[in-house]
Amino acid sequence: MTQTITVYGVPGSPYGRAVLSTLEEKQARCRFIAVPPGGTRSAAHLARHPFGRVPVLQHGDFSLYETQAILRYLDRALPGVALTPAAAQAAARMDQLLNVNDWYLFQGVVSVIGFQRIVGPRLLGTTPEEAKISAAMPRAHQVVDALARQLGSQTFFVGEQLTLADLMLAPQLDFLSMTPEWEPLTETHENLQQWLARIMGRPSLRATTWERVSAMAQAA
Repeated sequence: MTQTITVYGVPGSPYGRAVLSTLEEKQARCRFIAVPPGGTRSAAHLARHPFGRVPVLQHGDFSLYETQAILRYLDRALPGVALTPAAAQAAARMDQLLNVNDWYLFQGVVSVIGFQRIVGPRLLGTTPEEAKISAAMPRAHQVVDALARQLGSQTFFVGEQLTLADLMLAPQLDFLSMTPEWEPLTETHENLQQWLARIMGRPSLRATTWERVSAMAQAA
């Protein structure tokens, strides 16, 4: 009997979307449980994730947190297309990009610009603080420039094969693409614009939009 896969998360979260998109690429069904506002500090959620973050994966009786660990586990544990390159150097490049996502793209870029432009206004009714956005732009340019150089003329970030790196980066960059800052950040990086349009057209990303995930949560 197939073990049930449950993802605990927040609709709209780019990290949660990376997990859900990976499951879509693996053609694996899951149940999505939305953690309510403030719910990450509840006793029930802290039992799942002692640091009070999302997403959390439950696969049968196996529970796992931290998005990178979840993505690698899903790729190892589930059948279907491999999302990790077989070659050592390509796999290392994928790992490097996963860390770039966590330490440089999300921290200080999407966590600031994405929050100020999208999350705060949509969920909290706040007005963007332009000074904070302006302060984040030098780092944003540095990260986007580095990603565009790595992508080069390749179809995906690690060559011609979709990898976990693409599935991790896509939700973060999609957030940025919905802000006015995207155009100045990518005006000289047509390759990155084309990559984002190409990957956002995949069924796995179309199935995991904020609206689609909200609907999944209501159906759970």
